[in-house]
Amino acid sequence: MPKTRICRLPEVVKMTGLSRSAIYALIAEGRFPAQINLGPRTVGWAEREINEWIEMRIAESRDAQTRDSSNARTAGR
Repeated sequence: MPKTRICRLPEVVKMTGLSRSAIYALIAEGRFPAQINLGPRTVGWAEREINEWIEMRIAESRDAQTRDSSNARTAGR
């Protein structure tokens, strides 16, 4: 079983480019991986889950760009 690395909030902010409040808002909306309780006042995130979320954002962005350029070509006919 591969080791799972736990990232603390400052690292998650750096990895995603999102602010602390944006991360927690996305968690509340169910659109970002939830934090893992590590102790009474300590949380972290599974690095693998954050990387998967980032890859999904990239794929969605690429799909949207492809659709937009397809629609632009179709509209020009």
